[in-house]
Amino acid sequence: MYSIEELTDIADKGIHNISIPEEPNRLYEPIRYSLASGGKRIRPVLVLAACNMYSNSIDKALYPALAIELFHNFTLIHDDIMDKAPLRRNQPTVYAKWGQDIAILSGDALNILAYQLLAKSDKEILAQVLNTFNKIALSVCDGQQYDMDFETAQYITQEEYLNMIELKTSVLLKGAMQIGGIVAGASQSDIIKLGEFGLNLGLAFQLQDDLLDAFGNSNTFGKKIGGDIVANKKTFLTIKAFSLAKGKSLELLSSYFKAQNVDPIQKVQEVLKIYNELEVKHETESKINEYFDNALVALEKINISSEKKTVLLSLAQKMMNRDR
Repeated sequence: MYSIEELTDIADKGIHNISIPEEPNRLYEPIRYSLASGGKRIRPVLVLAACNMYSNSIDKALYPALAIELFHNFTLIHDDIMDKAPLRRNQPTVYAKWGQDIAILSGDALNILAYQLLAKSDKEILAQVLNTFNKIALSVCDGQQYDMDFETAQYITQEEYLNMIELKTSVLLKGAMQIGGIVAGASQSDIIKLGEFGLNLGLAFQLQDDLLDAFGNSNTFGKKIGGDIVANKKTFLTIKAFSLAKGKSLELLSSYFKAQNVDPIQKVQEVLKIYNELEVKHETESKINEYFDNALVALEKINISSEKKTVLLSLAQKMMNRDR
């Protein structure tokens, strides 16, 4: 069995060795920039780890794993355009560095490169891999549209929000796990359980991201704390707070999320005070634990020996072991 570190190194080297055309430079330089900016490589590592559960050889899983990572980076480039985001991973976004038009086109090209890599999968499993990949790719688009719709919606339910992050974020982890299983020849029953593991892990991970944005340590989290509050984003914490707040707390919360000219530091401090009064942090942690436990149950039900699940279990624990 490969370790997490070995799988991450394989994914990194695979990304580095992808042949990106040189010209036209203004199309492909942003792609090289995006892929070189790092990230945790969670999705390709999940593909490789899922395959490694059933097979000592993971070579045949590399192209699909790289395709997943390229597709993920394509979605980030286009997300940043839609959000007009200046920074990604503490570096200027492709949108900020090259402008909207180049970012759109480079993102499109990156998506095509992902499909070129996917097409290199073994012929015996190509149709199934492609079908799974297409389902998750379209789901990500569905989730992004819901996310944009929510920006102007007056009220969002907890169920609507969870559905959105499932589509936008979690299905990619689900697909990564399932593709790894497909490549390795896992049973249909195990492929379903692998997907359940990835989906629930993705939901727990995204909700933890919401939590850390409000209550995390900026030095270890890697982002400025309270960014979602300043941007009036409808996160799980915001939705939970509005559902619990009454009287003066509800009035204050509404006023801060409607105000146009308010000091961002004051806004974050006051909103967090309301979150604490309503025990929103505890509510969010409970939901995170619920999804993480669901992921572990799905992993336990996969029909292979426990020792072959240790790398995935360690990876899941590592993903969730971020400073709160």
